Amino acid sequence: MIRLLLVLIMLAGTAGAVVAYGDPDQIARASHKVSHIFRAQAASPAPAVQIPRGQGGEFTLRAKINGVTAPMVIDTGATSVVLTWETAKAIGLPLEMLEYDVDLETAGGHTKAARLTLDRLAVGKLVEKSVPALVVQRGQMKTNLLGMSFLDRLESWGVRADTLMLTGYPELQSGPRRSRTAVD
Repeated sequence: MIRLLLVLIMLAGTAGAVVAYGDPDQIARASHKVSHIFRAQAASPAPAVQIPRGQGGEFTLRAKINGVTAPMVIDTGATSVVLTWETAKAIGLPLEMLEYDVDLETAGGHTKAARLTLDRLAVGKLVEKSVPALVVQRGQMKTNLLGMSFLDRLESWGVRADTLMLTGYPELQSGPRRSRTAVD
C-alpha cells in the first residue's frame, strides 16, 4: 500500500515537472531522479526457508538461539516458543533467576514454565530479535517448540505438499539496516 502511494506521488511529481518546465533536459533530469529514488528504495527479496516434512509428519529444523544451534519442531498450536530446560542451559540463560509461574499444557500433560525473552532467534535467513519464549522445568519436555511468538512475526507461513514455507519481510536496502522487531 505504501509503495503504491509512493508510486502515485512520484508520477504526479514527474507530471508536474513536465507541465512546469516544458524543457526536455529538465524533464530528463526529473525522470532520472524518480527512477533513482525507486532503485534506492527497492527491497531485497524476502528471506524464505523451506522445511521438509519429517518421517513422523512433523516439521523439524535447527535454529540458532542467541547464537547456539538447537533442534526445534514447528508447533502452530503453541502460543509461544518453548524451550526445554536443557536447551536453555546450553544457551546460557539465567535459569536460577527464572520464576516457573506459567501454567502450560503440553502433549505430556500439565507443567509449569518461566517467561523470558530471547535476544535473537534465527531459522536460516529468518532472524527475529526480542522473541518472547517459555522455558519448562527440567525433564518436562524432550523437544523445543517453535511456536506462534516467532511465526506471527513472519510475513507468511504455510504448507504445500510436504514442505513448510516460512517467509519473512523484505528489508529496504537504502539507509541503515534495521532489524524488524514486533512490539508485544
